[in-house]
Amino acid sequence: MIKITVCIGSACHLKGSRQVVEELQKLIIQSKYQDNIDLAGTFCLGKCQENGVSVSVDGIYYALDPQKVETFFNDVILNAVKG
Repeated sequence: MIKITVCIGSACHLKGSRQVVEELQKLIIQSKYQDNIDLAGTFCLGKCQENGVSVSVDGIYYALDPQKVETFFNDVILNAVKG
């Protein structure tokens, strides 16, 4: 099971965390891997100074631009699931 945690705190909210969560939800369903991926929100990952929404995948930190969610999903999430 892949664990994706997206910061939904105020700093990341302003950077587009809602869009990131919504796009990840859509991509997870489309991929048919919803039984292999756990998507959750958290109020802070402690990386507020980074450029982008704070996202953790199995403990590895990423700063995600809301416009690049699909590329991130294909490159990082699907590789981890299939890995």
